[in-house]
Amino acid sequence: MTRAFTFPGQGSQAVGMGRELAETFASAREVFGEVDEALGQNLSKLMWEGPQEDLTLTENAQPAIMAVSLAVIRTLEKEGNFALADKAAFVAGHSLGEYSALAAAGSFSIADTARLLKRRGQAMQRAVPVGEGAMAALLGLEFDQAAEVASEAAQGDVCAAANDNGGGQVVVSGAKAAVERAIEIAKTKGAKRSMLLPVSAPFHCSLMQPAADEMAEALGGVDLRSPSVPLVANVTASRVADPATIRDLLVKQVTGMVRWRESVLYMEAEGVSSFVEVGAGKALSGMVKRIAKEPEILSVGTPGDVEAFLKTI
Repeated sequence: MTRAFTFPGQGSQAVGMGRELAETFASAREVFGEVDEALGQNLSKLMWEGPQEDLTLTENAQPAIMAVSLAVIRTLEKEGNFALADKAAFVAGHSLGEYSALAAAGSFSIADTARLLKRRGQAMQRAVPVGEGAMAALLGLEFDQAAEVASEAAQGDVCAAANDNGGGQVVVSGAKAAVERAIEIAKTKGAKRSMLLPVSAPFHCSLMQPAADEMAEALGGVDLRSPSVPLVANVTASRVADPATIRDLLVKQVTGMVRWRESVLYMEAEGVSSFVEVGAGKALSGMVKRIAKEPEILSVGTPGDVEAFLKTI
């Protein structure tokens, strides 16, 4: 059985995330401690006690979601002599999850990943004043239809497909007025449901260019090694292992579309039949189920999940 390990993106955060892992495994506690120290912030306290509105802030949610994913990976390594390079054909992550995937595959240290994601969240928030941008999920439209809706809604503003999540779920991003127009247009095109998302900025569209410029600078100052397992990149939906190319794609990812549907189809075509979601929530597992043909789906985010997964390898 060929496996891919996937790492969730923003929206998977919830108060209490990772707490049970930390209480059960010293290796998980170490990861949360490393992240807190790298950021000079008691992020783990915020993750475990809230408030939810502070945890949801982009600059906190991004490193927090990564921390849970890496706590799981570290625990698997320490508790079960698990080696990602021996068990995975690919790693892939949804937006910020791409950084988690690369850290899991040894491209970044956990401390560098935490600092990069903190800065990424801050840069994305600064790129567009609050209230000027928006994102919306268009449900029940295939990608080509949703892209047409975004194009029609733009009317001189920015409006573009931001996440192709598969199974008739496409997220559009851009200027708030244009995204609101997209919601109305989608209704006339047969969308089952369309709604604004509770996000603080319009991610993965050209309005994020200032954040992309900042991440180019940030990534230029960090050691980035070749991953032990090839990454399937959001921007290209194909494998990459060269550090210079990965750096370039991480910059492009800030303004580029997350090609998740195509990424899953690529991995399936390469022989992957089992997808393991590592970290908080099960959002990616749901997406994979809608995209791939009869995949084995595993989610590893709690102590019980860790113990069950180790029995399968």
